[in-house]
Amino acid sequence: MRRQAIALLALVALTGGPAGAQERFALVGGRVVTNVGQPVDGGTVLVVGGRIERVLPPGSAAPPGYVVVDATGRWVTPGIVAGLTQLGLSEVTGGAEANDTRAPRAAVSAALDAAAAFNPHETSIPITRRAGVTTAAVTLFSGDSVFAGRGLVASLADGAATPLRARAFQYVALGQAGGRIAGGARTAAWAELLNGLEEARRLTGGVAMPFRDQHRDLRITREDAEALVPVVKGEQPLLVRVDRASDIRQVLTLPRIYPGLRVVLVSANEGWLVAREIAEARVPVITLGMENLPASFDQVAASLNNVGRLVAAGVTVALGTPDLDASFQPRLLPQYAGNLVAQGRIPGGVGLSWDQAFATITRAPADILGLPDRGRIAPGAVADLVLWTGDPLELSSWPERLWIAGREQPLETRQSLLAQRYRPGSADGLPQGYRRPGATAPAATGRSP
Repeated sequence: MRRQAIALLALVALTGGPAGAQERFALVGGRVVTNVGQPVDGGTVLVVGGRIERVLPPGSAAPPGYVVVDATGRWVTPGIVAGLTQLGLSEVTGGAEANDTRAPRAAVSAALDAAAAFNPHETSIPITRRAGVTTAAVTLFSGDSVFAGRGLVASLADGAATPLRARAFQYVALGQAGGRIAGGARTAAWAELLNGLEEARRLTGGVAMPFRDQHRDLRITREDAEALVPVVKGEQPLLVRVDRASDIRQVLTLPRIYPGLRVVLVSANEGWLVAREIAEARVPVITLGMENLPASFDQVAASLNNVGRLVAAGVTVALGTPDLDASFQPRLLPQYAGNLVAQGRIPGGVGLSWDQAFATITRAPADILGLPDRGRIAPGAVADLVLWTGDPLELSSWPERLWIAGREQPLETRQSLLAQRYRPGSADGLPQGYRRPGATAPAATGRSP
């Protein structure tokens, strides 16, 4: 009996164990979306040491020594990269004690560091990973200054205790929201932005402020100016939240004032009105892409054609969830990308091709965030892979298996575990506190609760 058990364990180790635990494995026979060329129907993806080794042509068998994962009839894609989220900073939006996205009474602003509050065990992370998202940009929001602080890039791998890249970018709010924060008008927001960048430039030139908060005004501290130095030097991108076309034009002048500044527009709901100017400035955009109502005077010209027209003009566009709203969750990004495809199929609509739409949630955000080895299936790329039941932009498809850096990830969430626990006929039945005295666990019905 013992010998049989040992033989069974050996067989599981060779064939049935999780592919993520193997040094070498191959996804064989799926529709492989590489993001660097045409999809490979029936292709084979080879993974070695957490990175893509190569993609073999249709009909190729896995070489000896690779654990085989049968992907026949399914889709194999890079993991989704969420361009902007609040993951790990806001467990419950309605409770201040579980929401670290804003610091309205802080003594500093640009110096705030999202990595100091990032919680890799937040329950929203497994939910997001379950939807195929493997990497996410995480941002703070502006409190009492237009500068929100330094955001991070996080791997959503189970057990990842530290961010993939801390202090990855600086976030600032302009437009109507920035004006309200800075003193009631856009002019005040623009002056505050320039003041912060100018103080940082002074530091890069060796001109230090002799006393904290005593140079020019009281809205920028020495710590804030120091935090903006990498932005002025072009080492960190500056993500600027703005919507109105005139405000976008104003932001596009920043690289002329500060050469080397890497600007990224966030939201940009009226961007289509100045799409050619954005493209000529080579400024990328991170947006939700689903706004079509004039919810404020900043977005009177909001349109579902916005992303389609931006991409047609040559702008690099990534999808993200720039607003802290429970309905705008990064797990829905494949749905938003699918809607961009559908937008091009309605009369008068300007949408994206399937390849363009899928790039907005994979390759484009990876490139904007400075992650050239993610968002694609190519030799040397990190093996962030998703095995889908079908087309990932269709609502009827879902991830069947998922790997981050070559390690297979659990797809359970708190919700799925609770559903199993309370399912009629489960082994444990209802918890003791939910049972009436003398009652027994209900019999299995074969139906979901």
